[in-house]
Amino acid sequence: MSIKDLIASANMRLTPTERRIAEAVLDDPTLLAFGTVSDLADRVGTSRPSIVRFATKLGFAGYSDLQNRVRAGVSLQLSSPSHRILHQDGSLAPIRLAIEDAIHAAFQALDEKRLAALAAPIVSGRNVWILSGETSMAGAHALNSGLAMLRPDVHLVEEHSTGRDLSSAAPGDVAVVFDFARYRFNSVTAARALAKLGVTIVAITDGPLSPLASLTKTWCELKIPAVGPFDSSIPAVTAAELIVARVASELRDEARERIDRLEALWRATGTFLDYSPRPNREP
Repeated sequence: MSIKDLIASANMRLTPTERRIAEAVLDDPTLLAFGTVSDLADRVGTSRPSIVRFATKLGFAGYSDLQNRVRAGVSLQLSSPSHRILHQDGSLAPIRLAIEDAIHAAFQALDEKRLAALAAPIVSGRNVWILSGETSMAGAHALNSGLAMLRPDVHLVEEHSTGRDLSSAAPGDVAVVFDFARYRFNSVTAARALAKLGVTIVAITDGPLSPLASLTKTWCELKIPAVGPFDSSIPAVTAAELIVARVASELRDEARERIDRLEALWRATGTFLDYSPRPNREP
């Protein structure tokens, strides 16, 4: 039985406070799916015991039991490619509008003050560790590619080698973690372990209820639209490129000298094809 059905069946037995809780849950299921008891209590303006009583009135053992049920349903609805396919009509217009809205939201979230806060630990960190969930990996690759040309000791951590790669992480390092709902187990648990080690966490995620946002004050919120059946990579790449630009601005001469050395090595090793297209070349 869905949460809507459970609330409907218990409707007549709900107190006024519990009805406010139900309204909040129905209005924004992600609040219950990814928030704590305190998050929901604060949103409704009630107490934690009231939230627990609401859960038990719906037939659950407690808040965690209710949350697990809602989380499974919300995660599937938000992220299941097959569910998204069922609700598509083939039109590109909604996708274009969603992407444009997400890019606009990214620039609003990543204003000068926030970018400076995100870039500062990356500029000063001894090592930069970059971790990501699957759908946000494009952003992680963009950040790794850009930062590695600006400063040394930048590491993209692959899921299969997380333990080995992070075995040398220590205080003074920074970990930039990309992940959005459905949150990848590996990226979240690795970020938690690094935070306990004293590594500074920079989180690129999708809201204050993200498990990554609770690990650090240095985070930003991105809106992640669906493109076809899958989450768009564009907001994560946008964030990565803005962060790289800010780090380059902060490092200035150090970054310029490193890029010049790279260019010299690329020329010496013939990295790039020596080719100039001719305007009048015949097909």
